Amino acid sequence: MINKIVQSMADAMAGIKDGSTVLIGGFGAVGQPDQLIEGLIEQGATDLTCVANNAGTGRVGLARLMELGRVRKIICSFPRSAGSVVFEELYRQGKLELEIVPQGTMAERMRAAGAGVPAFFTATSVGTILANGKEQRDFNGRTYVMEHALKADVALVEAWEGDRWGNLTYRSSGRNFNPVMAMAADMTIAQVSHIRELGEIVPENVHTPGIFVKRVLHIDRGPAWA
Repeated sequence: MINKIVQSMADAMAGIKDGSTVLIGGFGAVGQPDQLIEGLIEQGATDLTCVANNAGTGRVGLARLMELGRVRKIICSFPRSAGSVVFEELYRQGKLELEIVPQGTMAERMRAAGAGVPAFFTATSVGTILANGKEQRDFNGRTYVMEHALKADVALVEAWEGDRWGNLTYRSSGRNFNPVMAMAADMTIAQVSHIRELGEIVPENVHTPGIFVKRVLHIDRGPAWA
């Protein structure tokens, strides 16, 4: 019987290795797997490459993971945002590598990884420093930059509901990067607010099919999330 629901955070985080590339869903706090990030902090993996929309806020979550010296490199679209104090401290000290990727390009790099597409061309970043060192070609009179698929070892995603097969539904803007991140990793771990029985999630509402998900952890957020 297929059952991807795990019973503890330790089970959810088991096997994440030092040096892993970790995708972290969310757009700011929306759709962010905050409990899984805390679980990764407790798990202890280090020398990580983390991929997220931004470089953390305050001194919690992703920012805390970086502050503890566990992140070697951050790949994101907005490294500097309100409250990104930890990133700025570490980057100025030369303790953190940074790769800036435009949002649409980052999403497509992960989608490509999930679809088995090794690389693609985009007009985004042409004529900027982000295109330096990358192959460029002209198509129909316009220049494009080649970007490689972004595949990861682990994806941490947050979903509204899931079942024991790993089928996931996201709620409103909580969808954001989560679906493409789930596709792009060898091991996708999902924190879900609600566990549903098989068949309760109608096919039209399955935003991430269970084939992309390895582990599901129920995080009870209380009556406000019912």
